[in-house]
Amino acid sequence: MNKIRLGIIGVGNMGSAHINNILSGQCPEIEVAAAADRRASRRQWAKEQLPNAVIYEEGKDLIEAKCCDAVLIAVPHYQHPPLAILAMDNGQHVMVEKPAGVYTLQVRDMMAAADRHSELTFGMMFNQRTNCVYRKMKEMIDGGELGDMKRMSWLITDWYRTQFYYDSGAWRAPWAGEGGGVLLNQCPHQLDLLQWLCGLPKKVQAHCHIGKWHDIEVEDDVTAYLEFENGATGVFVTTTADAPGTNRLEITGTKGKLVCENDELTFWRLREDERVWCKTSKEAFAVPPFDVMQVETDGQNLQHVAVLNAFAAHILRGEALVADGREGIRGLMLSNAMHLSAWIGEMVTLPIDEKKFYDLLMEKCKTSRHKEDKDITVSTEGSY
Repeated sequence: MNKIRLGIIGVGNMGSAHINNILSGQCPEIEVAAAADRRASRRQWAKEQLPNAVIYEEGKDLIEAKCCDAVLIAVPHYQHPPLAILAMDNGQHVMVEKPAGVYTLQVRDMMAAADRHSELTFGMMFNQRTNCVYRKMKEMIDGGELGDMKRMSWLITDWYRTQFYYDSGAWRAPWAGEGGGVLLNQCPHQLDLLQWLCGLPKKVQAHCHIGKWHDIEVEDDVTAYLEFENGATGVFVTTTADAPGTNRLEITGTKGKLVCENDELTFWRLREDERVWCKTSKEAFAVPPFDVMQVETDGQNLQHVAVLNAFAAHILRGEALVADGREGIRGLMLSNAMHLSAWIGEMVTLPIDEKKFYDLLMEKCKTSRHKEDKDITVSTEGSY
């Protein structure tokens, strides 16, 4: 096999972007053999762009036709695990768009299917892991340059969305359609990076404001407090209503501070471990001496293209994935924890009570409002 025959399920905003990336020649080991979408307008677009591909209305039909080696699932969130499981049960490799699902219980079923079919490749579209600044942060933290983590904070508010955005799809912003708001749609990448860089916290207390800035029934403004195993603390703040927004990640350790902002990485390197300095200094107000340096990276940030190329290379030659699909549950656990904490008004411990979260979510879905689909597709370029 020289090329992977890929089926793309969901030809909306992200599915269209993946097709365009592949057609542009950026993924030389992948060809789009089939596509599926429930909207007639998107099927027509797919037929025009992919004259040699088979076009289906339902992802289930694409999978069961067995016309592809692998599928990429880019549909509303609740459908991710069931379609992934069906594809694996039909012998197809799977790439899932973020998030892994809406609630961890359904993602555990997807992970179990991946374990049953261990011969198949299972990947998650965590394209921000390809960003050179986050890769460099990971390298430095894992290499011990920051020492033991003491504090982290992420102010991620450059997700500005208008009411038109939320009105553009029937599935957007109801509990029954999307399963959440900014935490589940915009922030899965950041929640994945948070746990990838810092590990999962042990405790979370969050405030999730429902429809504070938009006419929606899910959260669009969140502030969360985190506690980690080693005693480090953190704050995660996000919204889709700040203009202009901010994206600033700061991680402080015993050996210094890393700040990632405006695609630049700055390191305040202490010349002596702060814990040692604190215990041995004979001065009351002296700060440990430090050097400020701009951290060089390799400059590579290939995003979705890098994830898909690694997916194909894993299938063809066993090379490393950007992110194994089983890792998707970690950021989702953090998202679910924030929701659960806000719903019950208490700090929660991870792993959360997954059944309790599911039951509360289903209660919200019972009163979720119906929205009419407006058949709108928009470009996602520049939005990630």
